[in-house]
Amino acid sequence: MVGFAMFGALGLFLPIACAQNCTPLTPSAQIKIADGYTAQVIMNGLKYPRGLLFDTAGNLLIDGDTCVAPSKQLIPDASLNHGIALCQDGKTIFVSSMAEVHAYSYDAEAGTVGTKKILIQGMRSGGHTTRTLLVPTGAPDVLIVSQGSDGNIDNATTDITAERSTIKIFDISEVLASENATDYASDGEVLGWGLRNFVGVGEDPSTGGIWSVENSAEEIHRSNVDLHNDNSAEEMNYHGYPAWFSAWGTVDIPSNAGIIIGSQFGGMAGTSFKQVTSGSPVEEVDEFCRTERQGLRLVFPAHTAPPDIKLEEDGSAAYIAFHGSWDRSPPDGFRLGKVKFADGQPVANVSDTAAVEYVLENQDTTKCPGACFRPTGLVFDKKGRLFMTRDQSGELFVLAI
Repeated sequence: MVGFAMFGALGLFLPIACAQNCTPLTPSAQIKIADGYTAQVIMNGLKYPRGLLFDTAGNLLIDGDTCVAPSKQLIPDASLNHGIALCQDGKTIFVSSMAEVHAYSYDAEAGTVGTKKILIQGMRSGGHTTRTLLVPTGAPDVLIVSQGSDGNIDNATTDITAERSTIKIFDISEVLASENATDYASDGEVLGWGLRNFVGVGEDPSTGGIWSVENSAEEIHRSNVDLHNDNSAEEMNYHGYPAWFSAWGTVDIPSNAGIIIGSQFGGMAGTSFKQVTSGSPVEEVDEFCRTERQGLRLVFPAHTAPPDIKLEEDGSAAYIAFHGSWDRSPPDGFRLGKVKFADGQPVANVSDTAAVEYVLENQDTTKCPGACFRPTGLVFDKKGRLFMTRDQSGELFVLAI
């Protein structure tokens, strides 16, 4: 990423206004749209757009460089790569690089920022580089920051003090007032731990609940059997990494008695399960996880790689971007999905393979991942429309749902 783009007034993105005043844009890949939805590309030519949000004046802020009118660059910083959030009053903007979280004073009407302040530091690592940010409406005094693992299997995170594979919360007033940058490892409060790469973090506005979606491990083996094509499953709200994972393709898992879709299982080569369970037989390793670790809520097909989740204002559904696989044959993912919620929880149970209703899909997945639809960042506007970035092609979509 090389900065943030501030797009003009929200009215420019009204579907009717686009139809009347803008040249319709054709998606760069052919997509299927589910019945009851409409989707339109309203901007292209962006450079790797990812996170996005609306400010208090209705401007759309996107993590990504642009020279596309009507827009302007807001923060010209090549290190910024994913995270973006705003204080409740809209006067402070938070952005993230691999190593740090920065804050800028922000004037939404003028579209200007003040001087950079380094708020949080000490997050530099190999492996996963995105640092998702969220200021929940239900707890507007805190900033949520996620940091993934250092590589595919980060066994050091078996110990919570490693401070990776975590989601932490920081008091906004304290970090803004501090003369020195806060250290991610030693400060803040752990909200979730045992999270390999939870890039997507969203709030249920109806309850204040925080939901996250996981990009799970690649190249896993158990008892010398390669399981990676159909395992491990991507997950919603799971805390078992690095010793345990979730099942999607159960048939090929050795010693799979009692393992169904969504079951937690361990014993993978190169992981820390022996350190935690004293090297018990794999069946006992599996049972330890199910009884001693917090279970997940839903699973999704392996390698579908969800980078974002956003819930409707009334909490009736979550929309999840599935960016798509690089390590599976045939490729999978490359879709926008909807998960129904009720009473603050997904309606489906953990083993339900039909938990996701797919809203947007590719017409031809044989062109994936190189030349197909790959959804990335999501945000709702005040009218309930869903805006979505597609990083690989540099497109911005709007959906009426």
